[in-house]
Amino acid sequence: MEFRITGGFAFIENVPDFLKEIRYISSTNDTIIQAMDADKIAGEDHILFAVQKALRSKDNNYSMARDMGIEIMRYASGKRQIEEAFSMGVHEGQMNVVLVVMGEKEDVQHSVWALKSIIEEAPVIEYTSSKRSRILEQFSITDKEILAAGEDMIPSLVLERVALVDVLK
Repeated sequence: MEFRITGGFAFIENVPDFLKEIRYISSTNDTIIQAMDADKIAGEDHILFAVQKALRSKDNNYSMARDMGIEIMRYASGKRQIEEAFSMGVHEGQMNVVLVVMGEKEDVQHSVWALKSIIEEAPVIEYTSSKRSRILEQFSITDKEILAAGEDMIPSLVLERVALVDVLK
């Protein structure tokens, strides 16, 4: 199974309608597509690690979610509970969106191409200081942790939260 990460800007007038468009693209191309708030993503390593953890959980039969997209979001969110993972989801209004697309190589390419009709591709995945407050809140990163580790270690602290999803109960 191949996967690709893409992202950009979107104006979401209505979340259910936006998700319906994504489901249509997904089903038409036989892919899995998961949309998330890119302002809560601490870089490409964050997404890659979440995808790897989700695939491993499926392979080892300890997935919490039946849907692979939700399982990816669960890991990306740093939350064990599925309901809490939805905090990484999309919202109405102008926003930065990251999309993980999984499936056969050609199907993934078709889906990514089709997604360009609902997002304007842009580099929104990497960690920037403008994401800082949303990431600290999402992952409950404290000032003490930042003082001990350093400001430049925020993406690593996020990876630590992703790693701990299976451990924390």
